[in-house]
Amino acid sequence: MSDERESLTPANDTETEGETDAGPLSPEERIAALEKELGEEHDRLLRALAETENTRRRAQRERIDAERYGFAKFAGDLLSVADNLRRALDSLPEAEAKDDRTRSLLAGVAATERELLAAFERHGLKRIDPKGERFDHNFHQAVFEIENPSVPAGTVIEVLQPGYVVHDRLLRPAMVGVAKGGPPAAEPDGTDDGA
Repeated sequence: MSDERESLTPANDTETEGETDAGPLSPEERIAALEKELGEEHDRLLRALAETENTRRRAQRERIDAERYGFAKFAGDLLSVADNLRRALDSLPEAEAKDDRTRSLLAGVAATERELLAAFERHGLKRIDPKGERFDHNFHQAVFEIENPSVPAGTVIEVLQPGYVVHDRLLRPAMVGVAKGGPPAAEPDGTDDGA
């Protein structure tokens, strides 16, 4: 019965038992081979751990981006609603309202606009209304330039349509009119060239 047990052991395990095609390995060679194999496995393990950590960080970044910016397309669709509410309010100033019904209607439209803008703010959507500020191509889109020597060149003098940002990303640039012909605008970096 012992002959049967010996014949059941695999014949190709000779290398793990300390032999090669050239013959048996010395203990030093066997230790060196095992240390090399251990080093390779350790390297593979470290690479797998690094890849797992990178995947975890990437997934976390994507989750945060989805939370912060996931509603941007929907919010972008609502910007025209906010624009139309503002146009409705601008079309008839409250002082020109002749009866109580008209004043009530204007008050309702104003309340709706405030509520919509408050909802935008709660979700990190902020309005850009840069009148009087220096033109910034990152957040503004110049539609026209107008000669105005009373203000520094490059100053936004009219806002045709406000812009919006979602946290730190631009959703829609503000469409603006920019002054030209005035004195050059001071640089905002705070350096003093008169030194």
